[in-house]
Amino acid sequence: MTHPTHRSTIIATVSLSAALLLGCSSPAPVAHTPQVVTGLSVAQVHQASIPGTVSITGTVQARESATLAAQTTGQVLNVAIHEGDHVRAGQLLVTLNAAEAHSEVVRSQANVTASQHELALAQTDANLANSTLARYQILRDRKSVSPQEFDEIQQKAQETAARVEAAKAQLAAQQAAAVGSSTMADYAHIRAPFSGVVTARRVDPGALATPGMPLLQLEKSGTLQMDIPVDQSLIASIHTGQPIAVTIPNLPHPGLHANVAAIDPAADPASRTFLVKLDLPATPGLRSGISGTALLPSTAQPALLIPTAAIVTHGSIHGAWVVDTSGIASMRYITLGATHATDTEVLSGMSPGETVVLSPADRELGGRKIEAAQ
Repeated sequence: MTHPTHRSTIIATVSLSAALLLGCSSPAPVAHTPQVVTGLSVAQVHQASIPGTVSITGTVQARESATLAAQTTGQVLNVAIHEGDHVRAGQLLVTLNAAEAHSEVVRSQANVTASQHELALAQTDANLANSTLARYQILRDRKSVSPQEFDEIQQKAQETAARVEAAKAQLAAQQAAAVGSSTMADYAHIRAPFSGVVTARRVDPGALATPGMPLLQLEKSGTLQMDIPVDQSLIASIHTGQPIAVTIPNLPHPGLHANVAAIDPAADPASRTFLVKLDLPATPGLRSGISGTALLPSTAQPALLIPTAAIVTHGSIHGAWVVDTSGIASMRYITLGATHATDTEVLSGMSPGETVVLSPADRELGGRKIEAAQ
């Protein structure tokens, strides 16, 4: 007969043995080994001091322009051009009624002719008086004429000489008046001072032009410039011939390389800025009057830089594969700034000293261990 206590001990022993057998049959947990990626290069995000820039808005202008204004009073008879027309130097553009001026030219020419005739008569009398004086000098030496007779002949010669000088002065005055009247008459014909383009027409036939009244606006043909106002704090860093990056929107290639052509020697007392003129390259679509921006150098600024080759772009989102201390890669999304040579500014999302993968292309590196190429 089996004792109850002994039976319980046997059952417990069997149960424990079964539990041990079941435990031995369960698989042990296996540690995860990340996939290793080789052949890639890495670099560090680093802090650096980069040249600062200031963006200044400017206006595209022709190198030379002119406002043609009336210089005399007269009714506009003809305007031979329109806005956008190309004109050549010396081309007649506007004609005014100059009847009165032409009448003055005729009167002046008549006065010149009369003065020339008067000079000719005075010269003839002077020649005769000088010949008579020469004969009387011989007679005086021979004691054949009295001193009084000789003095009268000598005085006559002096009077005719003075008359010649007066006639010459009168002729010069009349000739000057004729030139002036001819110039006034020519003011009725407004001509192009240089070859260029008509940018504004401010008068039509029938209008009354008065001295100083604007008639036309011309711009000289050729390359254009951009005028930018530069603050007095920046002008010391600008010099003639210096290359400046310029951006002009709505052009096929908006980024242009300009050069400093001229710097005004004096600042505008109201704005405390200096006008700087930038020579622009010949560019299709570039016209005067449009605006653009120029990037001028300023004091250096600290910046966090990442190699541009490490940047991964998906649409408008930028990121980089960051490698931690264990060599495991993970995607980090970042905000970028300007590009400088082979590096790009990181505005947010990175810290100095972090390691990034270079030229990852489209590889999926998340959770993989990077063994960088030596």
